Amino acid sequence: MFNFKRITYFGFIITLVTLLAGCASNPSTDSTKKLSIYEVHHDGRIHVFYDKKLLKEFMQLGETSYRLTKIAAGPNRETMVFGLTKRDKKLKKPVPVIDLYSGKLKQDNVYAEMYKHGRIYVFNSFKDMKTVRSFGHPNYMYSQIASGPNRETVVYVLNKKTKKKRPDALIAEFKKNNS
Repeated sequence: MFNFKRITYFGFIITLVTLLAGCASNPSTDSTKKLSIYEVHHDGRIHVFYDKKLLKEFMQLGETSYRLTKIAAGPNRETMVFGLTKRDKKLKKPVPVIDLYSGKLKQDNVYAEMYKHGRIYVFNSFKDMKTVRSFGHPNYMYSQIASGPNRETVVYVLNKKTKKKRPDALIAEFKKNNS
């Protein structure tokens, strides 16, 4: 004879373990890994990439093969265009950068570049990036004229906590990322 209580109990345990394992391996909930973000403001749209190769493709061609477009989703009702890789296009797994922008992922451990007004803004805080995206300029910054890969001005965005120190680690990370 079957012991239905025992089978139900073991079924519940197996389901719970499976769900917990799924949450543990979900890349969108991993806030310890540094997330790279590249944002390009162009023609009234905000293009967002997490892959440097996609950014380069966009800079050369003006578009990417795969993308997710969200009309009027930007802070000032701009269209948000998320560049996707081929494996992302079916959106079977969460894309961390989309989750971050939609508020589903809480993470401030980022490296980000924003291409806007012929300048490159560099961030190590998503909160600071949101401020610049919304208001158009940072409150605190350290600028280097003509130090970008195409002689753009590079603006390292600071905040109240970091405003008194030269952002040497961020400068080094930018140079490494753009060499």
